[in-house]
Amino acid sequence: MDLGLSEKTALVFGAGGGLGGAIARSLAAEGARVAVADI
Repeated sequence: MDLGLSEKTALVFGAGGGLGGAIARSLAAEGARVAVADI
C-alpha cells in the first residue's frame, strides 16, 4: 500500500519493541525517514 510517505520524516517514541517498533518498521517500509527513541 502506498501511503505517500516517501521523503517524509517520522519520529517514533517507544520504538524499542511492541507497537512502537512495528509502527517504525512499517513507516520505514513505506519509504519514510524514521527516527526512533526509547527510554
